[in-house]
Amino acid sequence: MNSRTARLLALLLLAPLAALAFEPSPVAHPAVADAPAGLTPEEGLARLREGNARWVAGRIGPRDHLADIRATGHAQRPFATIVGCMDSRVSTELVFDQGVGDVFGIRVAGNIINDDVLGSLEYAHVVTGSRLLVVLGHSHCGAVKGAADDVKLGHLTGLLARLRPAIAAVPDDGTPRNSTNPVFVDKVARENVALSIREILARSPLLRGLHDSGRIGLVGALYDVETGRVEFFQATPSAAAASINTD
Repeated sequence: MNSRTARLLALLLLAPLAALAFEPSPVAHPAVADAPAGLTPEEGLARLREGNARWVAGRIGPRDHLADIRATGHAQRPFATIVGCMDSRVSTELVFDQGVGDVFGIRVAGNIINDDVLGSLEYAHVVTGSRLLVVLGHSHCGAVKGAADDVKLGHLTGLLARLRPAIAAVPDDGTPRNSTNPVFVDKVARENVALSIREILARSPLLRGLHDSGRIGLVGALYDVETGRVEFFQATPSAAAASINTD
């Protein structure tokens, strides 16, 4: 190998290291970077309440999404994690008026809890430090309707089966217990939220420990697809009707 070839090879090998040395440091997004360290679960809940109030009133704030993308490109520290349904009318960032990097969103039909959801929640709260966990159901839920009607359709069959405990938890008042009864459907959706919270605490010692120590908050909520309003409630199975005023 001649000297010219050796110098060229050295330059090729050192070029990536030089690029790393002069790479700009990540820009911290104040709203994101400061949230877990300085935000309590109660303050996180208040932020979601305020955001939903803006959504209902049609006063959602203007956002510079491009700036948010740049600011959060190297790190994320969402203050809340929301387990919700995949329903197209219930986009979690929109209904709570939150921006890029503010909340983790886990969405699956019927907002069911399984191993994948639990693993995602453990990452959000144990690794990243998210302070508030919300299980969000909604009115007129298609998954609940399908479960109530005992729909059978491919892989959907097994998913809907996970909603049967919530159906069984709703007392029989003599009215139809199927998709033709919107009151029954919404009662099942509420019970499903409560049972999902109980399942999270029962199946994840990590999340239960954080909750019991007060390091994370855990609340249930129901979104009204007709009004846009989110109702937060004390998510205790068969006692989920104890509402908390969101005003």
